[in-house]
Amino acid sequence: MQLHPKSDRTAWLKGGKARCNVQPKKQPHPRRLILLGAPGVGKGTQAELLAERLGACHLSTGDVFRAAKGLDECERTPTMGRALNHMLRGELVPDEIVLGLVAERASCFRCRGGFLLDGFPRTVAQAEALDEVLRTNQIELEAVIDYEMPLEKIVARISGRRTCSVCKAVFHVESRKPKIEGICDSCGAALYQREDDRPESVRVRMDAYQKSTAPLSEFYRSKGLLVSVMAQGTPEQIFENTIKLLNGKQAPA
Repeated sequence: MQLHPKSDRTAWLKGGKARCNVQPKKQPHPRRLILLGAPGVGKGTQAELLAERLGACHLSTGDVFRAAKGLDECERTPTMGRALNHMLRGELVPDEIVLGLVAERASCFRCRGGFLLDGFPRTVAQAEALDEVLRTNQIELEAVIDYEMPLEKIVARISGRRTCSVCKAVFHVESRKPKIEGICDSCGAALYQREDDRPESVRVRMDAYQKSTAPLSEFYRSKGLLVSVMAQGTPEQIFENTIKLLNGKQAPA
């Protein structure tokens, strides 16, 4: 498959009057998709593959939050400033502010290359609000891709991570072993297991994710938009399966 150059996401990351300097290649059928998936299923890797090969822009709300911390105060929109205040206090950003961040970037949904919305919505209330934003902008969602993986495999994948105590490089006890056990290949410092990566912590996080996401999945299933993809195999195999399932779904007129 031909790879597409990554699109400039200035408009998404900065919001307001910011504009992208490079426009993605116009697609005959722009894919407009939402990506769901628990931590550890490889959703980030699939987002990269989908963006490169479909020519769609990866619109991650997580990237917006991270970018906000690095912007000068004059570059932040008022909504971004309010979100940052919550983040600096270690608080969750309220739904209405997250929706405001998404709504002020609605022009990105009209990107001629299509889009992959990642990290939003997280609840049915957010999904309903997003529906209104898309409807106002006369944009029709094609599908919601839900990457799934058995719990035990997620636990094994995340709990196998080992992080460098100095340079923060990440290794894995099975899939990315360091040359010397317990020692970072990059800087020679000791590796350790983050508290969040311990099996018991992973199970708690997965339980919370399932409880919050199950209603959201059902919401999109009832609309005929949900496409469930088993996230097993190589990244390439998962990507090919994703495309096969998407192409087998009736595209919007």
